[in-house]
Amino acid sequence: MAKSQETFNKKEKEKKRLKKRQDKLCKKEERKTTGKQSFEDMIAYVDENGRISATPPENNIKTVIDSENIMTSVPRNREQEEVTNIKTGIVEFYDSKKGFGFIKDLSNNYKYFVHAKGLMTPIDVNNKVTFEIQKGLRGMNAVNVKRSQ
Repeated sequence: MAKSQETFNKKEKEKKRLKKRQDKLCKKEERKTTGKQSFEDMIAYVDENGRISATPPENNIKTVIDSENIMTSVPRNREQEEVTNIKTGIVEFYDSKKGFGFIKDLSNNYKYFVHAKGLMTPIDVNNKVTFEIQKGLRGMNAVNVKRSQ
């Protein structure tokens, strides 16, 4: 006699599949009998404080905004354009062979990196210089460095 091809595991899987199908059909029938929800039932309103509610907001709370007063960009600051950032300092370290050094600002005692490409005139240690600062890869760098008298 030949053994049955259907094992216990196969029977269980088939039962689960049929039950899933029955549940799906039941849910489908239930949706048909209850009917579709109306659009008004699905709407949610947001009040002026950002809270969600089912009731529409009151009409008397609306604020009138003049579209001319809305700024779409940041206005230029005229004062900053006129101010130049020329600073004075003293060369604390400079290696002409390697082409870099450091300048100490006299106004705030900050030290700025200076490269040979940023020099306008040759400099040496303890020279008084004027310079501008510019953002570099690792911080602020001194550029347009000139020796002052």
